[in-house]
Amino acid sequence: MQIVENTNEGLKRAYTLTITAKDIDDKVTAEVTKVAPQVRMPGFRPGKVPANLVRKMHGEALHADVLNNTLRESVEQLIRDKKLRPALQPKVEMAEGYEQGKDAELTVEIEVLPEIEAPSIDGLKLEKLNVPVSDAELDEALGKIAEGQKSYKDAPKTKKAADGDQLIIDFVGRVDGEEFEGGKAEEAPLVIGAGQFIPGFEEQLTGAKTGDEKTITVTFPKDYPAEHLAGKEAEFDVTVRQVKVEADTKIDDDFAKALGLEGIDKLKELVKGQIEQESAGLTRTQMKRQLLDTLAAGHDFDVPPSMVDAEFDQIWNQLTQEAANEEDTEKALKEIEAEKDDYKRIAERRVRLGLLLSEIGQANNVEISQQEMQMLIQQAAQQYRPEDRDRFMEYVRNEPMAQAQLRAPLYEDKVVDFLFEKAEVTEREVTREELEAAIEAEEAPDESAKKAPAKKKAPAKKTADKDKKAPAKKGADEEPAAKKAPAKKAAAKKPAAKKAADDKPAAKKAPAKKAATKKDAAKK
Repeated sequence: MQIVENTNEGLKRAYTLTITAKDIDDKVTAEVTKVAPQVRMPGFRPGKVPANLVRKMHGEALHADVLNNTLRESVEQLIRDKKLRPALQPKVEMAEGYEQGKDAELTVEIEVLPEIEAPSIDGLKLEKLNVPVSDAELDEALGKIAEGQKSYKDAPKTKKAADGDQLIIDFVGRVDGEEFEGGKAEEAPLVIGAGQFIPGFEEQLTGAKTGDEKTITVTFPKDYPAEHLAGKEAEFDVTVRQVKVEADTKIDDDFAKALGLEGIDKLKELVKGQIEQESAGLTRTQMKRQLLDTLAAGHDFDVPPSMVDAEFDQIWNQLTQEAANEEDTEKALKEIEAEKDDYKRIAERRVRLGLLLSEIGQANNVEISQQEMQMLIQQAAQQYRPEDRDRFMEYVRNEPMAQAQLRAPLYEDKVVDFLFEKAEVTEREVTREELEAAIEAEEAPDESAKKAPAKKKAPAKKTADKDKKAPAKKGADEEPAAKKAPAKKAAAKKPAAKKAADDKPAAKKAPAKKAATKKDAAKK
């Protein structure tokens, strides 16, 4: 193989490789000899088909396989011989007009990783902000749990149902005088004002008393999932079995036992641990951003443009998807377009920090074990349908680039943990609000780490509320059909650049969509 270097500028390399026709033909001949014993042909005993006939019958297919393998091996040899460290997959193109019997010529374009001198990590200083759990915060969290565990008690029969009251009802729905599937239920709980039923349903039961029978008329929303009901007017015959009012909830041993715990002390212990865990996650984020800002400030080197472009594309795709969910999509797109150069600088910063962390890790023997890699692959496979998981795992095991994408976030975290251990860390107690403010301040250490514009902030929530998950809902088939389908949660509006080049995740495939759950016909 002949190698001619065409370009050697910065991190860009380009070569022309020439593979002689004789080399290719010799490999085809070797392949014919290898497969001949397995070829079957009428008139010849097994394994006795002459090589020239094998070549005549299968030569074209064998030549194609040999050529592909030879090109791949030639590029691998080029990388080894020139001691190249490709940033991404090389771009390989075959010269036009190639024919069997002629030399094969191909061009190879490669962007290489920069030579980075592993930075000294001696004298690294970090501040760790700790948040102790206050009694007030614990009480607030317990109150939230109690609020989610509301109980109701029977009201006097003369009580008229009002907002917040629970009704136990039977109902039968009809459209055009005919009952429809899923439009009937018995002893269904309904809380007036909760918005769980079709618009207008709950409101018409305001003022109802135990034993009342009412016929209410509602119109299914035009975007109702069941097309045969969408936009249709329906009548529901409703019997109010019981009106209930909210009972006082005491946060005591009985309350904790109702949750399956030994007592109130155990509940407090668990809730306190959860709050501490959430705060520890914020503390780590604050420390990591502080660490990476320190590293970024002390290192400036060229990075491969192709890696920057790939990172920018990831940022930009996320931003445009978020803009598409805004009320004024056109305005949101214009505003991020005006910040495009800033996001390109963010992409460059992310790539530079990623390379720097990788260099630190390699210089200090930070590794990911085979067991850890296997766990990563298994976790990633859970995003796919059961029937696709084995195929995904096999693909990753045989595809180095896919493995690199999976291992990158974990490797980065291990390098960061290594640096935390080496750093001189001072600790300081702060409030949750002060910690969050410190993270916000570190999100934009320079102009290149701007957040996505044009996003209106949601009203501030109480701290204890911030990361609380909604309780799991009952299966669709367990809910009465007059209920509307639960509204989809709005996607969290964190711009791709919000992490400010700090917590760069590896690109992941979108999980395979699960088969839609069959829902009652009348669910919204």
